[in-house]
Amino acid sequence: MNGNVRFVLFSLLVAAATFGAALFIGNAYVFFAGYVVLQYIVLATAWNILGGFTGYVNFGTAAFFALGAYTTVVLHKTMPMLPLPAMMLVGGVISGLVGLGMGYLTLRLRGTFFSIATLAMAVVAQTLITNWNFVGGSRGAYIIRPAASPIFTGDYIQYLFVVMLLLSVISVSIARSIQHSKLGYGFAAIRDDEVAAEATGVPTLKLKLIATALSGGLMGMAGAPLPYYVTYLDPASGFSLSYAVNTIAMPLIGGTATWLGPVIGAVLLGTLQQVATVTISSALSLLLVGVLLVGFVIAAPKGIVGWFKR
Repeated sequence: MNGNVRFVLFSLLVAAATFGAALFIGNAYVFFAGYVVLQYIVLATAWNILGGFTGYVNFGTAAFFALGAYTTVVLHKTMPMLPLPAMMLVGGVISGLVGLGMGYLTLRLRGTFFSIATLAMAVVAQTLITNWNFVGGSRGAYIIRPAASPIFTGDYIQYLFVVMLLLSVISVSIARSIQHSKLGYGFAAIRDDEVAAEATGVPTLKLKLIATALSGGLMGMAGAPLPYYVTYLDPASGFSLSYAVNTIAMPLIGGTATWLGPVIGAVLLGTLQQVATVTISSALSLLLVGVLLVGFVIAAPKGIVGWFKR
């Protein structure tokens, strides 16, 4: 059996065990908190495809995430009977196309200039959404969440949890298959020395466009269920700084340039944030990120995975 197939089957077993454990605990908040952690696994993995594998730091995570969320708002108003997985697919396609366009315009820039360009794109996207009355503009939009799950007995939050759990399995499987493929070696060549990679015939622009499109698409799919999770979406929450900060910090803490690092970072940091939210204060989340990030940059600059590999 192919190694990727075995990994997917193992991941599905872990996902089933995770859902079973959440049901066994019997606390509804586990699904609320678990959804956020799983969401960050997808976002961190998606960011790492471009930022870790390819070496291009993207500060525009919130833009792709919010595009997926506002795609759902549009589809909910125009085609309310469309199932959530279809909305996620549309959100992923739109965010992927935006990522492709952004890459075509900005990937000739390198280093800090590329990062600033992605940040500017997020500001432009937020401005456009804020002035688009159809999706609520600056007032925001209310989304009525269905009372029950469409596929099994349980409330809709459990359904959102399962959907995000499956998306996290898909995104991690994609990242793992990329890391051990010809595409992944091309990404690594760009990250290590792009000029040398171009000199040896690596199609750097093509590979970078693939990375931006794939990264943006997964982020858009992660954002698509958000309106049903929060039931109220406005530009400030959709383009929240916490998404951008967490999505960069989690791979750095777990270890970039590997598929496992973002998963470890997202589970560790996401769980700590959720525990801090219910025990101390929700305002502590970004403080935790900053303290952990500084600590790991000093003690383990290559992240948890790099620490153990050493």
